Amino acid sequence: MKQQQHFSDDELIKGCIACKRLYQERLYAKYSAKMFAICLRYAKDYHNAEDILQEGFIKVYQYIEKFRNEGSFEGWLRRIFVNTAIEHFRRHTPMYPILEVTQADTQSVNDNVVEKLAANDLIKIIQTLSPGYRTIFNLYVIEGFSHKEIANMLGINEGTSKSQLARARYLLQQKLLELNQYAEKAYV
Repeated sequence: MKQQQHFSDDELIKGCIACKRLYQERLYAKYSAKMFAICLRYAKDYHNAEDILQEGFIKVYQYIEKFRNEGSFEGWLRRIFVNTAIEHFRRHTPMYPILEVTQADTQSVNDNVVEKLAANDLIKIIQTLSPGYRTIFNLYVIEGFSHKEIANMLGINEGTSKSQLARARYLLQQKLLELNQYAEKAYV
């Protein structure tokens, strides 16, 4: 059996700029799992995440010559996939402003419930949020963007970003409380 040749990011970039299929395949093989995880966080389901992944790699191959070696290549890829996910939802889902959540139930979630959840379970819980809540939650909590940056990316105002994040957190807390109550009943 022939062993696959491994390429550095610089070699992959140069090969992709030259439109060489082997380098495109290797780039995909190297980064598709990590980029799919990003897509899955923003998608409503697995198939939707696959669509975003495909769109993202098309953009990567189309714009790879614009990578300037300022920062990591993986960071550049990550930004493309986050932006692709945002564009996907802007095309398919209108973002409606919601009322500011001023008071949330402060009932606490049992830490054991959160600790016992696998990453896939948390992703599934996040996927139950509406696309607007899910997108803003991911951009703010996972990606680390400010409300001002999110507002610019999504074409909304900062207040809408803040209120949707507050509502997303509230809804996630409610889902975790439900799991907590279920877990307590199961162990009684």
